[in-house]
Amino acid sequence: MDLRLPALRGLPRRPRRLLAAAAAVVVLAGAGTWTAAVASDDPRPVRVSDRIMAVDGVRLDTSFFAPADTGRHPAVLLAHGFGGSKDDVRQQAEDLARHGYAVLTWSARGFGRSTGKIGLNDPGGEVTDVSRLIDWLAKQPQVRLDRPGDPRVGMAGGSYGGAISLLAAGHDHRVDAIAPAITYWNLADALFPDGVFKKLWTGVFFNTGGGCARFEPALCRMYDRVAESGTPDPAARALLEQRSPSAVGDRIKVPTLLMQGQTDSLFTLGQSDAAAKAIRANGAPVDVDWIAGGHDGGDMETGRVQARVQAWFDRYLKGDRSAGTGPAFRTTRTGGLDSTDGTARLRGASATAYPGLHGHRRAVALTGGEQHVVNPPGASPPGVSALPGLGGSGGLTQLSALGVGVSLDFPGQFARFDSAPLTRDLRITGAPTATVHITSTRDEAVLFGKVYDVGPDGTRQVLPAQLVAPFRVTGARAGKDVTVTLPAIDHEVRKSHRLRLVLASTDLGYASPAAPATYTVALKGDLGVPTAPAVTTAAAPLPAWVWWLPVAGALLALALLLTGRRRTAAPAPDPGLAEVPLVIEGLSKRYARSTDRYAVQELSFRVEKGQVLGLLGPNGAGKTTTLRMLMGLIKPDDGEIRVFGHAVRPGAPVLSRVGAFVEGAGFLPHLSGRENLQLYWRATGRPPEDAHLDEALRIAGLGDALARAVRTYSQGMRQRLAIAQAMLGLPDLLILDEPTNGLDPPQIREMREVMIRYAAGGRTVIVSSHLLAEVEQSCTHLVVMDRGRLVQAGPVREIVGSGDTLLVGTATPVEEAVTEKVAALPGVASAVRTDDGLLVRLEPGGTAERLVVELVRLAVPVASVGPHRRLEDAFLTLIGGSA
Repeated sequence: MDLRLPALRGLPRRPRRLLAAAAAVVVLAGAGTWTAAVASDDPRPVRVSDRIMAVDGVRLDTSFFAPADTGRHPAVLLAHGFGGSKDDVRQQAEDLARHGYAVLTWSARGFGRSTGKIGLNDPGGEVTDVSRLIDWLAKQPQVRLDRPGDPRVGMAGGSYGGAISLLAAGHDHRVDAIAPAITYWNLADALFPDGVFKKLWTGVFFNTGGGCARFEPALCRMYDRVAESGTPDPAARALLEQRSPSAVGDRIKVPTLLMQGQTDSLFTLGQSDAAAKAIRANGAPVDVDWIAGGHDGGDMETGRVQARVQAWFDRYLKGDRSAGTGPAFRTTRTGGLDSTDGTARLRGASATAYPGLHGHRRAVALTGGEQHVVNPPGASPPGVSALPGLGGSGGLTQLSALGVGVSLDFPGQFARFDSAPLTRDLRITGAPTATVHITSTRDEAVLFGKVYDVGPDGTRQVLPAQLVAPFRVTGARAGKDVTVTLPAIDHEVRKSHRLRLVLASTDLGYASPAAPATYTVALKGDLGVPTAPAVTTAAAPLPAWVWWLPVAGALLALALLLTGRRRTAAPAPDPGLAEVPLVIEGLSKRYARSTDRYAVQELSFRVEKGQVLGLLGPNGAGKTTTLRMLMGLIKPDDGEIRVFGHAVRPGAPVLSRVGAFVEGAGFLPHLSGRENLQLYWRATGRPPEDAHLDEALRIAGLGDALARAVRTYSQGMRQRLAIAQAMLGLPDLLILDEPTNGLDPPQIREMREVMIRYAAGGRTVIVSSHLLAEVEQSCTHLVVMDRGRLVQAGPVREIVGSGDTLLVGTATPVEEAVTEKVAALPGVASAVRTDDGLLVRLEPGGTAERLVVELVRLAVPVASVGPHRRLEDAFLTLIGGSA
């Protein structure tokens, strides 16, 4: 496992000499070579010198980057992540050098071409090395000095490099500013949270470092001891705490930019929270930034993060008071995945002060009586929250595309307490807490707390950031009240969703007691949820979509207005279909002046509440004709359409429950967006209070643009306005004909989010589109048409084929013996080796979650899990190439 995180392997801060200045760095003769580096998009040259330095008996591989001019510049030390080397931060070093900094990078002890044993940032090893590097910087003519021997210097780094930045600032007074990222404050708390051994991540650490023998002997002995017993002892905690920034927390007094990952089960948001409190207490400026990525994957926001680091150093190293360093607190909020490249849609939220993890708590009542939880012998099979070491770069983070997650709780091994459906949206920002009473058949109990976001139907539950909070209960045989601090998250729970507190006896990433036990768990109060209302989300960037939209809605309104008092004979409503959004039976429509050529022929399908239905087919398949009949714009020749049990005819009252738009735009350019919507609603003749204008605008995400004249709108803003128009009155059935025509990937992503948000409240969306990858990402169900006829209808997973056949990508080829073991697993019908991994067909009842757990148990090097074929493959198969 490679713990290096690209973009965050180096960042700056301020250390103090550990040894006398006489113990100087020795530059090996002939090892320094000057070269020039010039980026293709930036003509400013950078001088680069590579040297091997001898530091207290260890050889460190270094690179020095300096602007080509002859002046003196502030210096930056860039540190790399665990398992990496100085090469990982080279691009960032060159960028900083072009911006006027002298930058020194190096490979830490035991990594790259540097020698020595890995000490996990030992104060007597790696931290001393930093002080020696600062000594060297003080002698360089390119480096600005505050006084002789004291350069103006900052430090930055990610993960392992972030910790050395903090440690150096506490040990060496010459460090002037730091910007550590996704790192730890107390390594003992990170690897032994609440006395529970984080076995998988700790194993990843030692394996990534090259094995136990590459580490200092004391660390190797500690790991062997704890890994064997499964329980951290006081000596192990003391050894890791000695190497932690928390050990010198009262001495870190320089401006600190803390950037922590939200998708990080290794170093959680609680680590940066502790660092922020300690450093701020020393009187130093501290800003906190929660990024979208982390050690478990996600978006590392490389460009934004490095720009903020540079601005931080501009302010505190260059002394540029005009440099904008950003808000005191910022968090990145996500809204779905881009189907084109898998990246997340991001939006920033900020506050003028860091809210901490426990402020502005809201009590959420939970229900559930006393429950018994079994810890099985050997703590196996274990439940699953995150998959440490597997989720960062592989396809396991994409399991949501299959409608599943990697979270798994085994029946009988967890207690569950649910809230009532929420009556309004709830944004959790911080660490929820809950008090429970635990009784065990043994003296100790180990449990794992997590909070799920459960959808309205009760079947889809999401574990935010895949995070779990372990806790150990001593004296549990007599019974004990325990207040559990759950993982810190920034997550919005939608109205009508529930919160679910789960306390499980096992987790794949941690060591649980091997002896069997039974825990009795009872709730002792409400779930306390931090809300941080001062943190406000930035307005969504308005995407530049194409001009087209509300004509269908306008035509529908006109039809209602002109025919409002004219009623055609129609079948009586069907009470049995009163809650069904759409039923089409035997629908046919012939081409004009033809008796035997059909645009749509004998089409039948049904759509339920909460579905996002994709209507697919090649050109000429009859999709648009079907939608026009559904909207009451044309009459079918045969068959019928029922919306909530009512037969559809032009002007039918039930059409007031349908919203639609197709290509074209029809706004008055001199009026504002809001005025256009109000005018449209008045034209329908319906009461103003029925418009639900504000709610429709919130779903569409128009923001402040509503007050401006439409003539000032971009194409994308016009399209967003038309979406809001189609949603006025919050119709129970929303019809979108080719809503992504002409859009670029970010715009398509935003359209998808609008559809998903709209359907989340129990309404229904029908979308006709030719972008198969987008349909696969956003739709729950499909209707495939060809030459006017139905080819297939059903859930996306069934049509794609991901319901029973999965393609498991592996980092290395799988041996035949392992393949046979996989084929013999419960729930697996067959397993076949491929060039890239395994093709696994599941039996009825087999699930992707359980398959992943078993593959991890068998040590299969899983890199990705996905459907056997894409929707494109399934579509082309269904229509026989007629597209």
